[in-house]
Amino acid sequence: MQASYTQIFPSSSSESDFSMYNIPIVSGKLHQPMKNKSLSFLLSDSKFLVKLLKLASPIMLQQLIFSSLGMVDTLMIGQLGDSAVAAVGIANQVFFLVTLLYFGVTSGSAIFTAQYWGQKDIPRINQVLGLSLMISLAGGGIFALAALLAPAGIMGIYTKDPAVIWQGSSYLRVIALSYFLTAVTYSYSAILRSIEQVRLPMFVSLIALSLNTLLNFGLILGNFGLPALGVKGAAYATLIARLVETGLTVTLVYFRKLPLAARFQELFRWDRIPFMKFFRTTLPVILTEIIWSLGTTTYNAIYAHISTESIAAYNIAMTLDRLVFVIFIGLAHACAIMIGNQIGTGNTEAATIYGKKYMLIGLIGAAFSGLLIFLLKNPILSLYRVTPQTLDFANRILLVMIFSLPIRSLNLIVLIGILRSGGDTLYAMLIDAGIIWIIGVPMALLGAFILHLPVYLVYTLVMADEITKLLLGLRRFFQGRWAHTLTAPA
Repeated sequence: MQASYTQIFPSSSSESDFSMYNIPIVSGKLHQPMKNKSLSFLLSDSKFLVKLLKLASPIMLQQLIFSSLGMVDTLMIGQLGDSAVAAVGIANQVFFLVTLLYFGVTSGSAIFTAQYWGQKDIPRINQVLGLSLMISLAGGGIFALAALLAPAGIMGIYTKDPAVIWQGSSYLRVIALSYFLTAVTYSYSAILRSIEQVRLPMFVSLIALSLNTLLNFGLILGNFGLPALGVKGAAYATLIARLVETGLTVTLVYFRKLPLAARFQELFRWDRIPFMKFFRTTLPVILTEIIWSLGTTTYNAIYAHISTESIAAYNIAMTLDRLVFVIFIGLAHACAIMIGNQIGTGNTEAATIYGKKYMLIGLIGAAFSGLLIFLLKNPILSLYRVTPQTLDFANRILLVMIFSLPIRSLNLIVLIGILRSGGDTLYAMLIDAGIIWIIGVPMALLGAFILHLPVYLVYTLVMADEITKLLLGLRRFFQGRWAHTLTAPA
């Protein structure tokens, strides 16, 4: 779907939409008035761009490291054949679910943190961190218990291939222990980013993920004198890397005496947080991630039931798609921080302009990212030792991903960067978690089991979900009913 400037920033916007030509920056000072409503107006604010780069660049780099090393891991596992790629991809659906739970909890917490940071209210920020840790660890424990006690049953939901179930089960029994460590890292990293400490999570991720790749090279393939453990080696490598990541994150927070270096009783004394407002805001975010992730993992189950080659192709294509999607993850997080800061200080008009700028930058980024995927796909696919049919399916899925990138990138910025940071979490939940089940999953079932389409055409049908979400999200943004000040007294 092509979106013109007039579609995203319609000329019918009321005068009040552009009455903020004196745009407040994060410090609260005002720019000189601007009289131009053109594209140059949206990109001419140098202080905005500097702030964007300062916040987004470390997040992008962190995600780029994560995605790049994840692709290397997949390449290593890909040397073991289709069943190994499918087994790890399916087993990681549990990790995908648990990380989305963490993302929901920490995203909801970050909404408050960004607004409290605008007021420099450190005690409340520490109490938000305590809540995030408590909920994430409890949720992660449930997933870990399921993976430890019934790994074959979990694998059997997605596939009937005995080789895939056996390899995936051995992976799950080890990787489940890392869920607790990830809960701590996610909580600290998300709130560090919300208080503009974006470099520390990036630095720790660089060390941990590099270690993960080295250990994978040793434990999967039997290098450095280590045993060749196959997919189980990948699980041990991840567990060790997560342990290092968690230890480094917490140690550096306290060693550098950052605002999150609170005593235990300060983290878990929640007398100053408006509890009902906190849970009214964060619960829709958590539910969104759970319901949406169940829909997404249903997609994977459908692809796996089409064939082992289909799910292997989808996992291969996703590794490259994630590599370039880091741009929009960084933009969405930076957008959420900047908009949250502005709303926390009462500058809702500046928050609206920031949202428009981020959407435009997202469209520009989608064009360049799509070109990058197109240029990289054939050289990278040639490195996999899988069947020709798997490579053909992966190539076709990537083409659909390229053309859908503008839609998917805008959805990330609008739903997470704008609506959530503005406290409009219930409406965002209805869009994000509702449409996937109303449109996305039925389309996938129709394509796979009634029309019997190949996996790349089933994935194309699923994009109707993304188109619908974008239309509803843009409508909400331009109605102007999404910005809510959450840090005012309840």
